[in-house]
Amino acid sequence: MTIYQSLAQVGSKLIGPEKLFKYGFNLSPMYRRSTGRVQSVSQGLNEITVKIPISYKNKNYVGSIFGGSMFSAVDPIPMIQLMTILENKYIVWDKAAEIRFKAPAREDLFAHFEFSSEEIESIIKHVNAAGEMELEKTTSLTNKSKSKHYCEVKKTIYIATKEHFKMKQAKRKA
Repeated sequence: MTIYQSLAQVGSKLIGPEKLFKYGFNLSPMYRRSTGRVQSVSQGLNEITVKIPISYKNKNYVGSIFGGSMFSAVDPIPMIQLMTILENKYIVWDKAAEIRFKAPAREDLFAHFEFSSEEIESIIKHVNAAGEMELEKTTSLTNKSKSKHYCEVKKTIYIATKEHFKMKQAKRKA
């Protein structure tokens, strides 16, 4: 168990998973360096909003937000959001990522992450039946009014039952 997992176990009980998610990310040294900040987390973690303010810390040579800042602010959110929603009852891993830039970002960016109740039910049903699945989630980085799209990040997330994952690992070792 990592230090982050240990803190998450204790913190969720003390302040609740929503506050822990927001403040845990915003205080984490690895996430702070992305320049992204978690702005809001809904009850149950189904919706999360991240802001990437443009600043001297993330401007590139041409004065727009550095692509690495965009990606690193978005990268960990869907996986940890899903792990938390599923209450660590399943194995959840990032498997792949793809980023597509659409325009230079010279203003604050916003990313919205959402898992509907129906989507969560479908994931659980599929994984329990098949043992594993891959899920693709796409996040758009937009301006505040969502009228301009600067970037899209597509993440492929692997989800498996713990039993299926252990069996798969054992086969690889054999």
